[in-house]
Amino acid sequence: MAGESAYVLLEDGSRFDGLACGAAGHAVGEVVFTTGMSGYQESVTDPSFAGQLITFTYPHIGNYGVSGQAMESQRIWAKAVIMRAACDFEDAPGAERGWLSWLADCGVPGISDLDTRALVRHIRSEGSMRGGLFPGGMDGAQAMALIAAEPPMKGRDLARVVSPGEVSELSPTANGHGSAQGPLIAVLDTGVKSSIVRKLTERGARVRLHPCTSSAAELLDGDPDAVLLGNGPGDPAALDYVVETVRGVIGVKPVWGICLGHQMLCRALGLSTFKLPFGHRGANHPVKDLATGRVEITSQNHGFAVLAPGDRELIESDEPVRWETDFGAALLSHVNLYDRTVEGLTLVDVPGASVQYHPEAGPGPHDSVHFFDRMLASLA
Repeated sequence: MAGESAYVLLEDGSRFDGLACGAAGHAVGEVVFTTGMSGYQESVTDPSFAGQLITFTYPHIGNYGVSGQAMESQRIWAKAVIMRAACDFEDAPGAERGWLSWLADCGVPGISDLDTRALVRHIRSEGSMRGGLFPGGMDGAQAMALIAAEPPMKGRDLARVVSPGEVSELSPTANGHGSAQGPLIAVLDTGVKSSIVRKLTERGARVRLHPCTSSAAELLDGDPDAVLLGNGPGDPAALDYVVETVRGVIGVKPVWGICLGHQMLCRALGLSTFKLPFGHRGANHPVKDLATGRVEITSQNHGFAVLAPGDRELIESDEPVRWETDFGAALLSHVNLYDRTVEGLTLVDVPGASVQYHPEAGPGPHDSVHFFDRMLASLA
């Protein structure tokens, strides 16, 4: 199918043409964009991209191949990839396969030679929306019917789709600084990235991964030292069963959250979330740490955010504003300098904290990796 015509169609009727690559066929879902200049394999294997078609704003995608080391999960979760200039090279050190060949092997369609700048500008103006990637010969009316049948992202529970079916445990890695008796971290796995788990095991922690349907009692079984709420896809407002589990562990054990985990912790505290117009996805998002005044460049991948006190979408100042929650006070710890949205909070009356960004940031930046050091140091 490589070289044949293909097109991206959005639910508002906007059409963008290009050339098919990757696997044959079509795909429908939410069309989003990411601004990262590298990490394309990490992106498509990140469970947080489940149900989405990824538009890469960087033009050359695939120029260093793919490898087993770059996998963030066991499979590709993105439904399709949209690119300006796709490459199928595998001559970089460590490359094991060409990007487009790998997509084809995995059954994931792609499109190249598309005006991604025009598509992204449209999404930034009109917001992320449902859409699809289709072969050039598919009738537009048929394509639009497939898009209309796709559930919208708002209100959608995708955690059940990406979560494991059983509990598993990982021990500290050989280069870890701890021992087999290191702290035990219970992770509520709503789609946690491999690099998050790796950052913990490298620091000597034992990690126990629990299905997202686990109860509070199951999460606390084995007396973990802390609970980590990981990243994942979908709408946090659709995860009331997860929020109920989180409410059962707050105040019992220290609770930390990353990305979707941040949103779930906040909802468990009694706070609210909302859908961003086009989300934050990329590796160049500036976030201010209000405790230190330091600005960190962060990796992000989310379409929802936490409302500020007073149910405001944006933070007006760089002060650590305060929420009164169902579990005591919480202080704003981080703010996004792009759009002034909430990027993190710290619990005052019970142990816990969360961040909206990805401190593990595979493949980078690594400004915020100290999150894991701070988390484990708090357990000493």
